This record gives sequence, structure tokens and C-alpha cells, in this order.
Amino acid sequence: NGPVAGTDYRDNQLRFSLLCQAALEAPRILSLNNNPYFSGPYGEDVVFVCNDWHTGPLSCYLKSNYQSHGIYRDAKVAFSAELNNATAFCIHNISYQGRFAFSDYPELNLPERFKSSFDFIDG
Repeated sequence: NGPVAGTDYRDNQLRFSLLCQAALEAPRILSLNNNPYFSGPYGEDVVFVCNDWHTGPLSCYLKSNYQSHGIYRDAKVAFSAELNNATAFCIHNISYQGRFAFSDYPELNLPERFKSSFDFIDG
């Protein structure tokens, strides 16, 4: 969301980058002591459920910053719909498309090989 309906904040790429990175850290560090059957961090056995572009970068962070270092090796990412091992990324509100200048891509702190994943052709 942004300051006006249908517009984005200029730093949304940073906001949602942090959201994705925090979501990846939470299962590793949060101590969940309110469940009688489980306490402590979830650890490695997780499924990340992503929805809309806000969490779209999560799979890139998972692959580049975690799985490449042997962390979350078996973790899965479920987007809005998955068909035959192919991910269908669903944006529920077309007003919020996550557009930002390609020159801002380095702010995401992702490898260059993912840059084309953020390309958007209008029209």
C-alpha cells in the first residue's frame, strides 16, 4: 500500500524485502512456549505460505541466503496456487503490483541472477 490508493511508497522494495527476511528468520529464532505439544523454535521443518508481491522475494532469499548454505534444505514455499510443481503467482489486488525502478534492485540484497524475476512489462 502507499500514501494514495493505487500508488506505492517509494521504499516498498525495502519494506517488503525486510518482511521476507524476517519471515525466514522467525521460525529459526522465535521460542513458541504457548503450545502444550511444542516449545522452542520451529527450526527447519517449515512451509512458507506467500501471497501477493509483498512476499514474492521470499523464495529468492530462501534459495540464495539459506538453502545455498544448507539451511532450510527441505523447506517449501507455497504461493497462492501451485500446479504440477510449477508456481502460479497470484496477485489479488492489481493496484499493488510492487513496481520499483530497476536501478533500486541492489537494495534487495539479492544475487544478480534473480533480477529478471522482478522484470515487469506494462501493457
